[in-house]
Amino acid sequence: MQSAPFLLDLVHRAGMRDVLAVEPAKGGVAAVAGIGTRRDAPSVFVKAFIDAPADDVFLAEAEGLAALRQLGGVATPEVILADRELLVLSVLLPKPRSETFWEQFAHTLAHLHTSTTHPRFGWHRDNWLGRRRQVNTWNDNGFTFFAQHRLLRWLGQPRVEAALDREDRAALERLCHRLPDLLPDRPACLTHGDLWAQNILATPDGQPALIDPAVSYLWAEVDLAHVWSTSPPPEAQRFFAVYAELTSLDRDWQTRMPILQLRQHLAVLAQFDDDWGAADQIRATLVPFRTRT
Repeated sequence: MQSAPFLLDLVHRAGMRDVLAVEPAKGGVAAVAGIGTRRDAPSVFVKAFIDAPADDVFLAEAEGLAALRQLGGVATPEVILADRELLVLSVLLPKPRSETFWEQFAHTLAHLHTSTTHPRFGWHRDNWLGRRRQVNTWNDNGFTFFAQHRLLRWLGQPRVEAALDREDRAALERLCHRLPDLLPDRPACLTHGDLWAQNILATPDGQPALIDPAVSYLWAEVDLAHVWSTSPPPEAQRFFAVYAELTSLDRDWQTRMPILQLRQHLAVLAQFDDDWGAADQIRATLVPFRTRT
């Protein structure tokens, strides 16, 4: 199916008859998206699923954008329309390739994480990570929450079962039992939840802005691990130093990144035929937890 006619039909059926055409947009991996040209108004970003996994996908995403903006002071696109079939947003710009931008983003993310601490882990509703439901049932224990709802929940998914052998899965369970020894006991805060480089954009005046959230109250380092592990550009190196200074990260934070990023690698492995090396990354991280004979 061609995405442009599909998206144009959806926006017209939603009542936005002033959208004249939709040009496909690059970058998304789970949904289809495009830029809609309007007759007498600014262009809009249009996003939909060919076959939506549930009725609440875009409503949850719109709520996540509002939470980042209202609770954490993060710039996000304006939500113009959100229903069971369609999400329409104001258009953001590509992020500039500059150290200054990434330094600004370090301040943005540090403020989000330090200003939204919460006594519990989770969120008041489930939301979505790609095409899979993200379970956010409240828990007082971050290690239990992360093990159950961010790591072990992917076991049993067909692609994960096919890619990881029995010993790999047993090693993941051992790692989960040892999380209190492997990670610091940190408070929960509002996290974006899917913070790879493609989801970092810029406002028209050049300020950092975020899209495609899967929010929950979780450890701040889950967001940091996603940026760290998804090939940030060279100009982003200053981001990590500034963020570490602003949040008083200890010197060992980099050693924790592979463990925290297991969640995202498992999610990618579960959803896509091309896992972009996720299975190899998972197995490498699990090596110390495999049974030695």
